[in-house]
Amino acid sequence: MSIRPSGHVARSTLGPHRETPPGVSRKTTRRTPARTFLRAADGVRIDAVYEPGASGHDACDLVFVVAHGFTGDADRPHVRRIAAALARHGAVVTFSFRGHGASGGRSTVGDREVLDLAASVAWARGFGHARVVTVGFSMGGSVVLRHAALYGDDGAARTDAVVSVSAPARWYYRGTAPMRRLHWLVMRRTGRLVGRYGLRTRIHHRDWDPVPLSPVEAVPRIAPTPLLVVHGDRDGYFPVDHPRMLAEAAGDHGELWLEPGMGHAEHASGEELLRRIGDWAVTRAG
Repeated sequence: MSIRPSGHVARSTLGPHRETPPGVSRKTTRRTPARTFLRAADGVRIDAVYEPGASGHDACDLVFVVAHGFTGDADRPHVRRIAAALARHGAVVTFSFRGHGASGGRSTVGDREVLDLAASVAWARGFGHARVVTVGFSMGGSVVLRHAALYGDDGAARTDAVVSVSAPARWYYRGTAPMRRLHWLVMRRTGRLVGRYGLRTRIHHRDWDPVPLSPVEAVPRIAPTPLLVVHGDRDGYFPVDHPRMLAEAAGDHGELWLEPGMGHAEHASGEELLRRIGDWAVTRAG
């Protein structure tokens, strides 16, 4: 499952999803909540939600694009909570990765999902925002790293700052019980059936070919874009050597917040941490 770089996004209006009506300026509609299907570069439909936020800034303020973790989607309560917290600092775009929620396709567990994020970032910029910050959790945390590395020169799909929360540093890690269960879910037919019917996540059956750029390989390519790596010292999926590897690879352009007592991803991200992430983004995103 290879990645083809592209910043092109096509939009289609389906069911209750809406896009900018003809004759209405982006400056006006950007303060109006919107929902639509985006078209990723490989044709997969991506369910995306735009919320103008409560910051009251002008047309060129900040927009966060939130990349959820595996088995999440734009309508899950934990994703909505993240969006509500970040909305205090700017507008927010949430979306469902392929194979999740109302989006089409099947999950490739971090490979082609980079195309979904690129489409969502380009859509966010289309509302008139000059500054975009990508914020990813777990699988989404690895995707925001690879996206920033692959789309650094793409004006529409590039990001101005990156926040990666609870992300792995390397692929195929099986050193914890939750990650061994995840590999069973992804690699076995029975596991994929559990994912589809029990977790509402449709998982692709093919192996990666070629293996995508790993998060730790992607990080050096992100500079000079500001990078924040956030990780809990009680993360049950990825121990602290993962964020430390990412921070070392980032060098001077990255920051590491190792959070005492924090577990994994969205569910472990408290309001105080999300406030600090929002403050960091406002300061560092250009």
